[in-house]
Amino acid sequence: MITLYDCSTAPSPRRARIVLAEKGIRHDTVQVNLAAGEQLGAAFRAINPRCTVPALRLEDGTVLSDNAAIEAWAEAHAPQPPLWGCTAVEKAEIASWHWRVEVEGLLAIAEGFRNASPAMAGRALSGPDGYEQIPALAQRGVERTQRFMQWLNERLDGRDYVAADQFSIADIVAVVAVDFARIVKVKPGPEHPHLLRWRAAMALRPSMSL
Repeated sequence: MITLYDCSTAPSPRRARIVLAEKGIRHDTVQVNLAAGEQLGAAFRAINPRCTVPALRLEDGTVLSDNAAIEAWAEAHAPQPPLWGCTAVEKAEIASWHWRVEVEGLLAIAEGFRNASPAMAGRALSGPDGYEQIPALAQRGVERTQRFMQWLNERLDGRDYVAADQFSIADIVAVVAVDFARIVKVKPGPEHPHLLRWRAAMALRPSMSL
């Protein structure tokens, strides 16, 4: 059986949960307690030396240790419905917006959160190594997140989807980013009407409740 190593409160494994649900890929789930530092223990290091979730163990024992690998495998394993487009141009556009949402959205939020939260002291970057917080990066992360909300709202003006006029991995990553931004006290409001409309439409997909 395929096994997803998950954490129900973290944004990165939520991406994997949504992808697997959209693809209809059945799997078992093992929760990893990040707050207790379980990801740094010997038992989980034996599964994923990167000490991060999600990780996906396939039926043959192969472990995919990040979202990039999980998303690529899921698309190849279950091509329908396509989350990365069908034509060469669609694939390129979706890949571009996937990257932009991850860098300008999720990474900005992580910058704001991990450099400010007392719980992240000595853990400013995820992974097996410890890094000290830089307070100035926390403020910059919040400002970047606010700009991300504005930018995504502008992108969605007159559009139903983030990229290529179809539901894609770019929408999945964007939903996760928009929802997780609450951790740095940023959320869409009346000044983001296109973003709010899009998020309401996304909420109709059963996968988004995961």
